[in-house]
Amino acid sequence: MTGPRTLIAAIALALCAAALTYHLTYRAGEEALRSQLDQSLILTARAVETEIARFGSLPAIAAQDARILAAVNTPQNPAHIDAANQYLAKLSALSGASLLFLIAPDGTTLAASNYQTALNLVGLNFDFRPYFKAAMQGINGRYYAIGTTTGEPGYFLSTPVTMGSVRGVLVVKVDLRPLQATWLEAGLATAIIDQDGVAFLSGAAEWLYRPTTALSPQTVARIREARTYDGVELVDADAILTAPDRAASAHGPMLIRARPLTDDGWMLMAGAPIAPVATTATLSALGAALLALLATGLAKIAHQRRQLVALRLRQNALLETRVAERTRDLAHEVQARRQTEAELRAAQEGLIHSEKMAALGRMSAAIVHEISQPLAAMEATLGAAEIALPKGQEKTKTRIATVRGLVRRMQRTTKHLKSFSRKEQGQLSLVSVTQIVENAMDLVAPRAKAVGVTPQFAPPETPLHLRAGAIRMEQVLVNLLLNALDAVEGCDGASITVHCEATDTQTLIRVRDTGTGIDPADLPRVAEPFFSTKISGEGLGLGLSISQAIIAEFGGEIRITSAPGQGTEVTLALPTPQSQEETAA
Repeated sequence: MTGPRTLIAAIALALCAAALTYHLTYRAGEEALRSQLDQSLILTARAVETEIARFGSLPAIAAQDARILAAVNTPQNPAHIDAANQYLAKLSALSGASLLFLIAPDGTTLAASNYQTALNLVGLNFDFRPYFKAAMQGINGRYYAIGTTTGEPGYFLSTPVTMGSVRGVLVVKVDLRPLQATWLEAGLATAIIDQDGVAFLSGAAEWLYRPTTALSPQTVARIREARTYDGVELVDADAILTAPDRAASAHGPMLIRARPLTDDGWMLMAGAPIAPVATTATLSALGAALLALLATGLAKIAHQRRQLVALRLRQNALLETRVAERTRDLAHEVQARRQTEAELRAAQEGLIHSEKMAALGRMSAAIVHEISQPLAAMEATLGAAEIALPKGQEKTKTRIATVRGLVRRMQRTTKHLKSFSRKEQGQLSLVSVTQIVENAMDLVAPRAKAVGVTPQFAPPETPLHLRAGAIRMEQVLVNLLLNALDAVEGCDGASITVHCEATDTQTLIRVRDTGTGIDPADLPRVAEPFFSTKISGEGLGLGLSISQAIIAEFGGEIRITSAPGQGTEVTLALPTPQSQEETAA
């Protein structure tokens, strides 16, 4: 799969590189072509303006000649007309103007520089020409058109001939076709566009007398009326521009640039084929694609070399790792054997200590049995003494009552110890939760007094019962209370509380202390046999394990929550008896 994926990635990279290179190269080439066309337009515009400026003042100068003034003043005088004809012919030859002619106010030509030719303009009427109309209004006229008589295009410059008022119009026709010939020889796609958008001079033959954009019917009608392009049909001519800066040609699409030329609304337009730009961009894109493919191949080779080196390094590292793992395994085996031996020794010592404690328990039971009868006798004797005491011996009576209370307390303690040491039968019965807690608290009272913390217990308002073994439940609570007393020993302001509550399904007994708490690492192991955090010799680590077994036998569980420095809470959760009859029984 790696090979095809690499090939696809290389092709995709090459295509992206080609597309990006084509886009950037095309844009750069197009921008360079625009700049080139703009420079060409500047030079061409100067040449056109220079050519027109050569004849710009000629009409006004000629109109001041006495022969011209005489001709317009007395047009019926043949001598004056002949003198004007000769003057215009001589001036045309000297200036290089294509044609000069004088027009009467009615539009009829009075004199012309070509009066001796077959295309003589004398007697022809040109009142339809815009340049004539402009001059008759007292302003200089400028107009490019095809001559209606000569059939040759030219730039007509007109000026009014005045003698207090406009008495005639003097017109100079300038032939701009030499500029067009120069453009054709140089192969420049350059054109001059008139105010209506028609190209009347062009270095591209296909553009000549074609509009840049489609002409409106009104524009076509106005051009026909002025006979601007006499003999040329503009209605069906295709527009030059296909877009604002694009034109179609026989050599493909062209980029078009334009700039204003004269005050007549003319535009100078130049174009250049885009094909070379596209060709350059295509070649650059192909080069970029090849470079991308080559770079991808080199990168693939380098990557494979790195993979080989990395594989060898991984193999060496794997070998070293396996050696290290085997060394660790051996070390763990040695440590496990040592730990097992230590645990076996600790278990053996624990069993010996357990046997000692069992013997001590049996001795304690015997001692309790031996002292229970003397205590009963002492209590009876003190009771008799209290009854026989003469009146007036209140202090003595108080002392006897105090002693009797102490003896009764000793009797209760011995009674609990006897019950605690007696092996309970396997059957379960309903027992009072309050009674179990109070018995357990009596058993741990001496230890609580030594620690200086008295466990607090508030019996619930509604009596709670459990189906369990009373002696074993007391054993569990004594265990929890002793652990709590060990935890709070030496802590300032410490407390131990016992709280009971019941739901429909569970009865909960909580023993909470504010002691040192249990380390989170030790919390999962506190119920394991022989696990203890107490100082060596102070415990076997069997208390919670035995308690958990007892509670599990009653169908419940022990829950322990603790935080170091905040204390520990142990919850005994046992099933609640299901029926009132069962509880009442």
